[in-house]
Amino acid sequence: MAKQKTLHDAFYETLKDVYYAEKQSVKALKKSAKAAEHDALRQAFETHAEESAQQVERLTQVFEIIGKPARAKTCEAMQGIVSEMEEDLEDFEDSPAADAVLAACAQAVEHYEIARYGTLKTWASQLGYAEAATLLDETLQEEKKTDALLSKIAESINTAGTPEDSEPSKKGKKAA
Repeated sequence: MAKQKTLHDAFYETLKDVYYAEKQSVKALKKSAKAAEHDALRQAFETHAEESAQQVERLTQVFEIIGKPARAKTCEAMQGIVSEMEEDLEDFEDSPAADAVLAACAQAVEHYEIARYGTLKTWASQLGYAEAATLLDETLQEEKKTDALLSKIAESINTAGTPEDSEPSKKGKKAA
């Protein structure tokens, strides 16, 4: 009979998954920074690429804390998100919507990472890895901050990139 899987096994497998995802994120952010037209968006991507490199280092520390080698496991979700981003970059290249689409793709990455880091932080606490939980929370907070920044930038990009004649109809809104 096969060994029954534990929460520790789930933690380690998810950690390997996020390790892979974070490394892919660094590459995608660098590519996104080169493609971005808006300075604020480009700067956000460059800053978060540096942050993500530090996050990879933090993950290495978490592997050390649990006494396991830092290994990546192919993350199908991140591969899909990055593949979709590359497709969208190609489809919307040189269009007024390119940066808006780029910001949306970056937020898909952030939302995935937020979900994973939240889970890992909770599991680390449950498994008694207080130091790992602290490191994972630090990264979780950075991911949330980046997501909020991307939302703010996306609002200005979408407003700046929307022609007046394509504004949503004001019909149906009640007068104040």
